[in-house]
Amino acid sequence: MRLTGFMLISALAALALPAASVAQAGEVYTVVQQQVVDRKAVFATVESIDVVSARARIGGTIGELRVDEGAAVEAGDILAIVVDDRISPQIGAMNGQVSALESQLAQARIDLTRAQDLFDRGIFPQARLDQANTAVDVLDGQLAAARQNRNVVVQQSRQGDVLAPASGRVLQVPVTSGSVVLPGEAVAVIASDLYLLRLRLPERHARSIHEGDAVMVDVSDLTGDVSPSGYIRQVYPQVEDGRVIADAVVEGLGSYFVGERVRVYVAVDQRAAILVPADYLTTRYGVDYVRLQHGDGSQTDVVVQRGLESAEGVEILGGLAAGDLLVQP
Repeated sequence: MRLTGFMLISALAALALPAASVAQAGEVYTVVQQQVVDRKAVFATVESIDVVSARARIGGTIGELRVDEGAAVEAGDILAIVVDDRISPQIGAMNGQVSALESQLAQARIDLTRAQDLFDRGIFPQARLDQANTAVDVLDGQLAAARQNRNVVVQQSRQGDVLAPASGRVLQVPVTSGSVVLPGEAVAVIASDLYLLRLRLPERHARSIHEGDAVMVDVSDLTGDVSPSGYIRQVYPQVEDGRVIADAVVEGLGSYFVGERVRVYVAVDQRAAILVPADYLTTRYGVDYVRLQHGDGSQTDVVVQRGLESAEGVEILGGLAAGDLLVQP
């Protein structure tokens, strides 16, 4: 029993000794105050650089719908086919008109051949020959015009194909098969393959952000291969509802929903701060410590308040001052 009490007293005495009695020699780090970028956390939404509409070029009925929301399309793909029931009768009528003109032209050329033969024999007047020539020329012109009109209607029927104006993903399809559409009406809305983050910051930061500034993305709630950093692509010169809008380019956003919210850290100012390498800090029972070296060579563990951690080090909010010497534990 006495031995146990002695061992307990010895252990307590060892814990009461200053850190210098048990510390091992380590590299000394001089605490300095430096300028760091002050970042503001804002929510950004995943947006497409271009959102375009695939529109019907003619009016009619949706005879076939080939896409649905979420489908990936390439530029030029046929998304739907618009059928105009009035076009087929028009083409039939024009075909009949062309056939009639072709028959009239054939007869006029026969009449011209006969008139030329009689004129060569001297028994047909020049005026009648000129009339036959004119009749052939007129019918030839009318036939050419009729064929062109038919080509216009045939081409109009081909414009019933609704084509994708750009490659991307279909966001909306506001029509169904059998719907009646007018010329220029949207059949599908497509988001291009190029995605970005759209930020909305308070207007007091309007002059603090610039094109090319780096942004940090919180990818903890995201899945997939998304880059944790990006840059400001564009700052819009108009303030809306007290907020300035900016676009940031971040790699790996193509697999996310348009409109999805992501936390982003944007540099808005600079301030003085103390940064310490992470390996100079230790954590015991939820409390952060650093080992401080005094002028006489002794060392003491002091409590510090940890801030954000970055590539430059861990920000110390309290417990240290510029000029302090730290020893790596």
